[in-house]
Amino acid sequence: MKQGKLIIISGPSGAGKTTIVQALLAQSPGAYFSVSATTRSMRTGEKDGVDYRFVSREQFQELIRTDGLLEWAEYVGNYYGTPAKPVLDKLEQGFDVILDIETKGAKQVMGKYPEAVSIFVCPPSFAELERRLRARGTNTEEDIRRRLTQGRSECKNAGMYTYLIVNDVQEKAAAEAAAILTAEKCKNKAHLSVLKGE
Repeated sequence: MKQGKLIIISGPSGAGKTTIVQALLAQSPGAYFSVSATTRSMRTGEKDGVDYRFVSREQFQELIRTDGLLEWAEYVGNYYGTPAKPVLDKLEQGFDVILDIETKGAKQVMGKYPEAVSIFVCPPSFAELERRLRARGTNTEEDIRRRLTQGRSECKNAGMYTYLIVNDVQEKAAAEAAAILTAEKCKNKAHLSVLKGE
């Protein structure tokens, strides 16, 4: 069985990563979304184990201590991280695994798995990013400011990713992400085993 592909998707809060991830999952039946663990509060409409694994700071610190995370970082006052075992199990089973993680975590994963496909999603402008954050209606003014500051910082790291998608039109951005995944699967070395009769 072929090893699955590890796909990293990052970008500022409000850039539209969730929409792109959902489109990839809908188009790729062999894809699995890695549910991150977080210490932040659950938002209206979110479900534990679906959107995030909501844990206490103590539980998260125990995962750090026992090396149970593929990556982790602190973002605007909360911990976020990727439980390692589910990801490694799915890759071994041949599933493509999508990680929706911030840039610090992405750098950790890229260091461990240089073959990972990395995509950075950015808004067409910071004015649009602010508009999207405000349109959510779930963030305080202080939180919006912190996310905008963090977003500018994250965009400075966009150069470390293999691909960059400007999410100005959601349908186009989702199509670009799907095209990236298709292209990665068509790389020469991915198919050489067929020619060798393996």
